[in-house]
Amino acid sequence: MYETMAFWETAHTTPGLPPHILQYADDWRAAEKVVYSTTLESVSSERTRIERRFDPDAVRALKAASAQDLTVDGPNLAAQAIAAGLVDEYHLFITTSVVGSGTRFFPDGVRLNLALVEHRSFDDSGLLYAHYRPR
Repeated sequence: MYETMAFWETAHTTPGLPPHILQYADDWRAAEKVVYSTTLESVSSERTRIERRFDPDAVRALKAASAQDLTVDGPNLAAQAIAAGLVDEYHLFITTSVVGSGTRFFPDGVRLNLALVEHRSFDDSGLLYAHYRPR
């Protein structure tokens, strides 16, 4: 996942990107990032550190100390954060592509009672956005 997300470090140099993509790239570069990996040797992006294991208590402390929202990317890490009760909001983007396999986002054995906060559809692409909070 890190190698995929590292694109945002230099996305602003790609000609012709729409403003919302450039804004996301700016936000990503400005963010402090923690990469949880047992195999990654180094990172290529600024403001990035590697942690070798996911520690829910350390993330709780990080959440408590942060004045800004934290995000989780990647199904394995998200599953650990959900199972540890660390996720306050879910922002789901549903695409029109069906893969048929892959790693599930929600972990086994976790029951979530979610309230829909907001939803949008993007008619030209078929993309759906749904924002949920635990009840």
